Amino acid sequence: MASILIKNGELINEGQRFVADIYVENGRIAEISKQGISRSADQVIEAQGMLVVPGLIDDQVHFREPGYTHKAEIYTEAKAAVAGGVTSYMEMPNTVPQAVTQDLLEDKYQRAAEVSLANYSFFMGGTNNNLEEILKTNAETVCGIKLFMGSSTGNMLVDSVDSLKAIFSSTQMLIATHCEDEEIIRSNTAAFVAKYGEDIPMSAHPEIRNHEACYKSSSLAVSLAKEYGSRLHILHLTTADELQLFRNDIALSEKKITAEVCVHHLSFNSSDYEQLGSLIKCNPAIKSENDRLALWDALNNDILDVVATDHAPHLWEEKELKYLKAPSGLPLVQHSLQLMLQHAKEGRISPEKAIEKMCHAPAELFRIVDRGYLREGYWADIVVLSPKPHRVEKSNIHYKCAWSPLEGRTFDHSIEHTLVSGHLAYSEGRFNESKKGERLRFGR
Repeated sequence: MASILIKNGELINEGQRFVADIYVENGRIAEISKQGISRSADQVIEAQGMLVVPGLIDDQVHFREPGYTHKAEIYTEAKAAVAGGVTSYMEMPNTVPQAVTQDLLEDKYQRAAEVSLANYSFFMGGTNNNLEEILKTNAETVCGIKLFMGSSTGNMLVDSVDSLKAIFSSTQMLIATHCEDEEIIRSNTAAFVAKYGEDIPMSAHPEIRNHEACYKSSSLAVSLAKEYGSRLHILHLTTADELQLFRNDIALSEKKITAEVCVHHLSFNSSDYEQLGSLIKCNPAIKSENDRLALWDALNNDILDVVATDHAPHLWEEKELKYLKAPSGLPLVQHSLQLMLQHAKEGRISPEKAIEKMCHAPAELFRIVDRGYLREGYWADIVVLSPKPHRVEKSNIHYKCAWSPLEGRTFDHSIEHTLVSGHLAYSEGRFNESKKGERLRFGR
């Protein structure tokens, strides 16, 4: 593998900003020096005036393969991720077939080994009746168990309390949950159908999938985790109410119950349905401005532990359907880093904290081996950003679905180079697909 020298970049890493050189050799960071590195390399990247950060680790994406490859596939979405500075991802099991057996899960790993430009891991899916398969999951090679405690794409709802208790009490694996109470959602949906028929406004989405539905399910998950001492990670928090369930008085490494927030819940509020409609319809729903501000406060105060995307692409024509038929989900993985740095410029978070929540924290939370930091000896997952404005347009979107809810936005930074496990996978708008990403490993 070619050696690479990154010169004079401004590193953001472990809460600090400083100018340094980075030398990459055999896929790993061989040296970081503030005094400069003079030894020769096969390739030199001059990064003066540019930011250099660790590659992002996105702990929640839906790449739709197998079964929904008309919407997306591992190949296309992994490329989009790399173009956005996401060098590692964890993908969800609600595909067709669902990844609810060890054989079906391994099929996804084998496919990623063939086509994924980014590093990868895949969640094992839980159901009401697959505990035996769950318990076979290898904690060193699989990121976690995913439970839908609220229906979502693929109908993998785990709604049996007995099944939940069996899973929480039996596995030492990290359990990642989608928390919404299905009974409340069904009741609310019926009420809106009675009122509007098929013409339910998109703005009703946060009323149908409301605070009560979120809190009831999240509080159940937390109570089960406390009862059985389980390792619980609740995905995509959306409400101010739920934040009381989590702690910030202990270090992340000591937490057994953690929480994620997604970039769209930090970036939009319920007033945006009027303009964007189904383009921001997602589960759980984007809610009020008060909720959005509470999420920001919780993120900055370490109540929320990681930032992810829940990248979930659908076809444009699907999104044009009426409320009941328009699918939930947004494609976001290509722009999460630029979006969070834009939020940093606007004073919502520091750049150092943004990198902590998108790089360091996921590595610590999942105990990923040798990733998430710019450290000597670690895998060289590195992103170089220039201070060149980037406008999101259809012509530069790499998702297979070919649209983004961020179209028309201009960010102050452009992704110039992305190294994945020491391979320069993306550089100045071009992909190098000669080497694929690596399977993530976990130190558990």
